[in-house]
Amino acid sequence: MATQTSIPDFRAQIVALLPRWWPLLFGLALMFVPTLASLATQVWTDESGVHGPIVIATGLWLMVRAFKDVKALIAPGVPAVGYAGFGLSLLGYVFGRSYGFISLEVAGLLAAMLSIAYLYVGGEVLKKLWFPIFYLAFVIPLPGWFVDDITGPLKTYVSWGATELLSLANYPIARSGVTLYVDQYELLVEDACAGLNSIVSLTAIGLFYIYLLHNTSWKYALFLFLWILPAALLANLVRVIILVLITYYMGNEAAQGFLHSTAGLIMFVTALLGVFLVDKLMTPLRRRLSGTSA
Repeated sequence: MATQTSIPDFRAQIVALLPRWWPLLFGLALMFVPTLASLATQVWTDESGVHGPIVIATGLWLMVRAFKDVKALIAPGVPAVGYAGFGLSLLGYVFGRSYGFISLEVAGLLAAMLSIAYLYVGGEVLKKLWFPIFYLAFVIPLPGWFVDDITGPLKTYVSWGATELLSLANYPIARSGVTLYVDQYELLVEDACAGLNSIVSLTAIGLFYIYLLHNTSWKYALFLFLWILPAALLANLVRVIILVLITYYMGNEAAQGFLHSTAGLIMFVTALLGVFLVDKLMTPLRRRLSGTSA
């Protein structure tokens, strides 16, 4: 009987708090809706942001899933700390919104929500919810300057790797920087082929998988997480090789059309399945680290 009445009681507590919360929730909604629209039209339509809606949906599910275990810890946070955090977050949000810095805008919005949550539920609850909070940070688009700094070396890596491997297979390929020459065709390794997008998306989805299945063993979770980066790098190297081969055998038009997007999707799924396969093969190690025998 206790389990049957706990859910209605919890809902009643939430409804009782709404009269105090609604002005604040309305204000956050005014911030959230335009930012969500900007993400949907500017970021989520591009390969670099396809993981965004998935992160929001699964992140909120993780919070709802964990909240029943931490609701007994609810205690209001220190007002001065909460309001100071909210004020700074609001400044960042307004600045980012006004000047078109989507990364700062989204970060400011998430920080503002976190500050409000601290005021109402306290620091102990937020500590227990640290992973969903950290996971939701993957919604923040990477700043352009960071993408530029990281993408350059990654493009060099995939260009060099593809050239070396295809040369060993006796294909007529040469490289100049990040430009590949195969037969009579010239291919430029663009940012999308560098692998940064796949690294971010794989990291987000991989962390969700690791936390959901192996959060009780942080050692094994760390071990599995370290496989995400090489899986993403290898997947994008294979992607570039596939596109070079499509160009060589079918022409540049075929490589830049439907098959270009298909190759990227196939390689992303393959890399993700690779992480799952490593997890399956490492079952004995997981049991040893977690101290279980079955």
